[in-house]
Amino acid sequence: MVRRHPLPRKLPRIWLFSDERIAAGMAELAAIVPPGSGIVLRHGTLKPGARWRLLRRLARTARARRLLLLLAGSPALARRWGADGVHLRQRAAAQAAQAHQLGLAVTMPVHDPREARAARRAGAQGVFISPLYPTRSHPGAPALGRAAWLRLARLAAAAPMALGGMTQARGRHLRRAGGPNPGWAAIDAWEEKAAKRRAKLR
Repeated sequence: MVRRHPLPRKLPRIWLFSDERIAAGMAELAAIVPPGSGIVLRHGTLKPGARWRLLRRLARTARARRLLLLLAGSPALARRWGADGVHLRQRAAAQAAQAHQLGLAVTMPVHDPREARAARRAGAQGVFISPLYPTRSHPGAPALGRAAWLRLARLAAAAPMALGGMTQARGRHLRRAGGPNPGWAAIDAWEEKAAKRRAKLR
């Protein structure tokens, strides 16, 4: 596979994060995010063949709807499979240089100041800062709250995306709060939207 289109100058402001616990399929969710959004494909427990087939299916939707498709993993794998970029775990921050050389978009997760500084040193173009709100993905984990989230966003010096309990309404609220022009990402919000869409079609 080869990358479908040149990378945009700016990362999308709305994102879908994959999660193996959700009931809806990723292809269904990719079909309902707004055109021009982004997708981070994780699904790390899938066997390589099944994960590759899932990415290929998502790539077809991404091509039709102008979505940016990132793979959680190594830059070499993301390039080989034809993803637009790579989502690097903190422990893999040193691989950011390779990703830049390969022309891949690079994002990283951020949960605290140490990780924000690591993302800045790695030259990540985007950071997913979480959890802004309590989230089903990490039950019992303390939420950052808006003030702490904004501090991490400034420290990371990259396009900041809020993750954790996010909805479209919360995304708009965060944007109105000022700060570094935040984006947002979600898992459950898209699954709930898909469920409502299916209910209407019955």
